[in-house]
Amino acid sequence: MNNKNSNCAECPFKIDDKLCKNINGHFLPSCPTKEKDSLTQTSLKKYDKTNIHEFAKQSAIQEGEGYTPTKCNNKVKPSKSRIEEIVDFAKKMNYKKLGLCFCIGLMNEAKVVDKILKDNGFTVVSVICKTGRIPKENISIEEYQKVHPNKFEPMCNPIMQADILNEAKTDFNIMMGLCVGHDSLFLKHSTAMTTVFAVKDRLLGHNPLAAIYTNKSYYSFLNDSI
Repeated sequence: MNNKNSNCAECPFKIDDKLCKNINGHFLPSCPTKEKDSLTQTSLKKYDKTNIHEFAKQSAIQEGEGYTPTKCNNKVKPSKSRIEEIVDFAKKMNYKKLGLCFCIGLMNEAKVVDKILKDNGFTVVSVICKTGRIPKENISIEEYQKVHPNKFEPMCNPIMQADILNEAKTDFNIMMGLCVGHDSLFLKHSTAMTTVFAVKDRLLGHNPLAAIYTNKSYYSFLNDSI
């Protein structure tokens, strides 16, 4: 067995010519589809668990329903926005109570999402990132490390956000705009499965891929060490 780390991001072959898509496809020496069959079988067994099986099944159905056929060479085009897919998926899973954890900077957007979810028949438990009003000093933040030095600043509290939704026994959580790292802490402490509706990117209007799409022009400096 090849012991090199998986390096799928560097695979040079066209999508339909990759081994993970085509039984006769091409692959790199480190290809996990080729070299990690034992892990393939181990992961497959995990899908046998009743709750995981249904979740995976409905996820795959949702993926298929995210496209619609076109009249051009059997191609497909996207048909649903992410908020529509979240609503559809939650209904497929028969979820009743949804958790919405969000950043205070997306307060207005959270209100809209909250209304959409409620209008679709869900009970929504929402919790803002600054909940608890714990001073940043509690996690050893110095004044110069604050957004506004020499003023009171509450820390973001993703662990409490998760605890509140755990206590409410939400069926499914939706994460919206938490900072890098804070999102990780929420995911680690949330009992319920969580999906991400929006990620934090202060500079690019919460569209981090904009920097990737323009890596040959405006963001070419990213090709060097940051």
